[in-house]
Amino acid sequence: MNAETFRAWRQRQGLTQDEAAQHLGLKRRMIQYYERGERAGRGVPIPKHVRLACWAISQGVRDFDGQESGEAQAS
Repeated sequence: MNAETFRAWRQRQGLTQDEAAQHLGLKRRMIQYYERGERAGRGVPIPKHVRLACWAISQGVRDFDGQESGEAQAS
């Protein structure tokens, strides 16, 4: 995922930079760096965990507690 793809993902989701940051557990500044593709003239790669979170959000997952749906809750 590059900067352009990341920005397009956020826009397809209908999220502002602030909302994307909140959903991804990041600061808005990191969203801006990812969308620019650089910080202070150096490239900013988008980490795998962020890319996976983007995919999960696009699938409607907003949070995950470690249990698959349908698993019995431990008391």
